[in-house]
Amino acid sequence: MEPILQSHLPFAPWMEDRTRRLPGVVPLAYSDWLQVDDAYSAQLAYKARLLREKRAAVLMCDPQCIAPAQELLETALTHLPAGFSRGEAVLCPDGRAIEPDFNAPFETLSTLFQEDFVILQKQGDVHVLTGALLCFPASWSLADKFGKPLTAIHDPVEEYDDMLARKVERMFSAIRVDQPLTRSNALIYADPDLHHPRRGSDALRDAGQTGFIRSERQCMLRLQKTQAVVFSIHTYLVREASLSAKQAEGLRDHPIIFEGAAS
Repeated sequence: MEPILQSHLPFAPWMEDRTRRLPGVVPLAYSDWLQVDDAYSAQLAYKARLLREKRAAVLMCDPQCIAPAQELLETALTHLPAGFSRGEAVLCPDGRAIEPDFNAPFETLSTLFQEDFVILQKQGDVHVLTGALLCFPASWSLADKFGKPLTAIHDPVEEYDDMLARKVERMFSAIRVDQPLTRSNALIYADPDLHHPRRGSDALRDAGQTGFIRSERQCMLRLQKTQAVVFSIHTYLVREASLSAKQAEGLRDHPIIFEGAAS
């Protein structure tokens, strides 16, 4: 199939010191949470296909996660981005009218938004992955991480050592309902398939080749009623040749594409 690409990368995390360093987290306004870009229709069509053909691999929900998933859907509907309108049905940027189904919250989210959604619930001292719609994984498998705590989700990413893992767990525990957070990563891929659950995604720079830049805009927010934490992922995929001149220059200055989930 033809690769699903954006025409440009709106934010390059390697260009700023505060976003280049792990974990690179900055405050987020709810009005900027969900995004729509020029890959909207193609990404949603691919999501629909993955749900038909690989449902068990891309959608998992523990019974205890049903209420948080329903609250997530209502929260997303409350903060619709530009291009949407809500009446009895939600009118999408591509003209489709979607009637929200709170009995199938993840499925409804998949018909509305480009983002993937992961829900983590506090169990004891750690946040555990209890539900997710993950159509576009970047070299990790939902089946391998489902039901595991946050620290295990990031293992075995090389940069994610014990100290950073504890720091991220503390950060998740401190997320407030009124203050979402965001960060972005960047990876070089040879394979442009957005559904990439396997590790070993060949970083090409060492061989002097160019490829595709994959950047995940990751947002973290706490739901008010259930107190679950939502981790949403908007995936950008562009050809390296589509980077702006400044982005390409910055990439040459910082040649190690960070967050080793694709190594």
